[in-house]
Amino acid sequence: MAEIKLGRLPDRTPKKLTISMSSDLYQSLEDYATRYQEAYGVNEPVVELIPFMLEAFLLSDKSFNKNAKR
Repeated sequence: MAEIKLGRLPDRTPKKLTISMSSDLYQSLEDYATRYQEAYGVNEPVVELIPFMLEAFLLSDKSFNKNAKR
């Protein structure tokens, strides 16, 4: 195989996840989506924001990242 600068792309197949949550948590997520719209002028549904929120949380967890095998 030829050596090229760009490495192999990661798996980009979306994964679907169904979860249940408390009413309070759901309301907090709706409130966050409202604040997001106020900040950026874009109405993003909660289901679109959640993956990015989870990614930001995981990236900010130093202990997790120290031991992560990705």
